[in-house]
Amino acid sequence: MNLLVMLIPIWVFSSVWIWVLAATDAISDPVLPTEKQPSSQISSQMADHSTGVPEVRVVHHQDLNKKILIALVVASSLLGGILLSLLCFWICRRKNLKNPSAKSQHNQDAAKGLSLGPILGRFNSLRMASARKGSAAFIDYQLLVAATNNFQEDNVLGEGGFGRVYKARFNDNLLAAVKRLYGQSQDAEREFKKELDWLSKIQHQNIVSLLGYCIHGEARFLVYEMMHNGSLESQLHGPSHGSSLTWLIRMKIALDVARGLEFLHERCNPPMIHRDLKSSNILLDSNFNAKLSDFGLAVAGGIRSTYNVKLSGTLGYVAPEYLLDGKLTEKSDVYAFGVVLLELLMGRKPVEKVSPAQCQSIVTWAMPQLTDRSKLPNIVDPVIRNTMDLKHLYQVAAVAVLCVQPEPSYRPLITDVLHSFIPLVPLELGGSLRLPEPSSH
Repeated sequence: MNLLVMLIPIWVFSSVWIWVLAATDAISDPVLPTEKQPSSQISSQMADHSTGVPEVRVVHHQDLNKKILIALVVASSLLGGILLSLLCFWICRRKNLKNPSAKSQHNQDAAKGLSLGPILGRFNSLRMASARKGSAAFIDYQLLVAATNNFQEDNVLGEGGFGRVYKARFNDNLLAAVKRLYGQSQDAEREFKKELDWLSKIQHQNIVSLLGYCIHGEARFLVYEMMHNGSLESQLHGPSHGSSLTWLIRMKIALDVARGLEFLHERCNPPMIHRDLKSSNILLDSNFNAKLSDFGLAVAGGIRSTYNVKLSGTLGYVAPEYLLDGKLTEKSDVYAFGVVLLELLMGRKPVEKVSPAQCQSIVTWAMPQLTDRSKLPNIVDPVIRNTMDLKHLYQVAAVAVLCVQPEPSYRPLITDVLHSFIPLVPLELGGSLRLPEPSSH
């Protein structure tokens, strides 16, 4: 019906135009004889011409018919072209109307402000395939509700000081971790903004990827890549008690953490101090690759010493100079790395109760034994005891002792720590150690 309404004025316009062309020809040719003129009329016309009477031109049928034919051909071609264009438009429109459900779904996704394409690309291509550096995707709240099954308790992955982390399934190919921040305190809001700001800018293989964020009323959400083996804390101190962590895997985890810290301290501009390095903030993917997370307390550390920084961190990991004097440097992260290294070696928590009213740190307990080669093998985690080369064990213990020195100037730079671990990790796990091939009989 709409097509017919569009064609009527075109047809009328074309008809009028053809009529005007024909009428113009008729006006320019006033004499349209239909029969051959008698000789007497011709002679009289010649007489009139000789006496000054205006000449009357004679036009034959063939000339007029040619002009009308040309006009009709031009008009028909124009009308045919218009009709053909309208027909193509009508066919395309019919095809589009045959799939209204797909179009409706596309509109719904657009209304939500999110397409999963950028997130999947970001997740599968080293965190930068489809996102501009310095930005993070905004994720619609209803999508988070659906992905976490309305934040069911069964989907809880962990809980920290400022929030709870949920498993989220966006589709069959994408699992993610959603951190829901608690409360509306200034500290929680500050952590959210810092985490969003830092992780939107930082891209490294040993730093967890931020897929997106959500602000819904007073609620704040951060969406990370899924780390299938959870945190180092849950692996070491959870139900499995480190049974999945062999000596070589533990050395690989230490190397990955050192690489992440080295990137923050030496390669970021400005340099960064994590300020909350601990086993619960070291996440492990399905291949036990370790990545640093939780940058809500991170600060720029462009100078070697920073004062008047509010004391933050976790008991057992905080460096003595920061705890007592508020002095924060990159060496504070090195101290925390040393504590994590002791956890990997001994399988013990950083702070343990020795009596109802007394706690003991792993540093205080281990230091006298770490430097005694006769005692060192006996304090190693039973899961890995007697599974490593003793020479490598002594090297790792020496690095740990240096990292937890009370005086920060005695601690090594994280770059030195990184280079000390590369020879202890096999080639296939990212180091330079060549394992002997099993002998064949």
